[in-house]
Amino acid sequence: MATIRGVKGLVGLVTGGASGLGRATAERLVRSGARVVIADLPNSPGEDVAKSLGADCKFSATDVTSVDDVTAAINTAKEAFGKLDVAVNCAGIGIAVKTYNFNKDRAHPLDEFQRVLMINTAGTFNVIRLAAGAMGQNEPNEDGERGVIVNTASVAAYDGQMGQAAYSASKGAIVGMTLPIARDLSSQGIRVCTVAPGLFDTPLLASLPEKVRAFLARTVPFPSRLGAPDEYAHIVLSIIQNPMMNGEVIRIDGALRMQP
Repeated sequence: MATIRGVKGLVGLVTGGASGLGRATAERLVRSGARVVIADLPNSPGEDVAKSLGADCKFSATDVTSVDDVTAAINTAKEAFGKLDVAVNCAGIGIAVKTYNFNKDRAHPLDEFQRVLMINTAGTFNVIRLAAGAMGQNEPNEDGERGVIVNTASVAAYDGQMGQAAYSASKGAIVGMTLPIARDLSSQGIRVCTVAPGLFDTPLLASLPEKVRAFLARTVPFPSRLGAPDEYAHIVLSIIQNPMMNGEVIRIDGALRMQP
């Protein structure tokens, strides 16, 4: 029987690592013995988060849509820790705008739709393509593996609500590109998976009134609560540790199927 792989000694890059799902992932990776570079916006608390995690964590100011910024974040991992084994894409944004507002006789602004796809989809792909180049330089392990990439989609990719056209499109694209990218990178022993979370207790939901949060929690069949960011991080570590996880999208949602 194969032994469970450890995370100790791996080097990871976590985008959106200053808060929410990304921060929980960075924290769990460091607790498990990995070294991590948090890549987040310059005005994020990423520097403070990295300092709180000690010498095994660094911060790199990063806009995921910038080639230069992502390249610099990867170089930070290589210069500080010698390599890059894992990339976790948690950076993203969301908006709530209907396709057409008939009360105001106004169409969904095209620039807002494009911005969501640029950050969520193109930003994720930008990190994937550049991280893959760094991972391809690694010496393969006994399975021939050189790296692992984990992306973040959403249950909205499957059952998006009204006003989520842009967000659902961006996350659906991440779902759709998971398998072909896994196939593209298979020759180099780089695995690619995506996690599709349901309703999680992130800064976005934290800004909502408590009554709204309680209502949302009740819509989750079981457990009837918001997901904890560390539960997302747990799935990420499971993907890293299980060599047969590849080309797959995993829902983590308490059996939630969102209604219109």
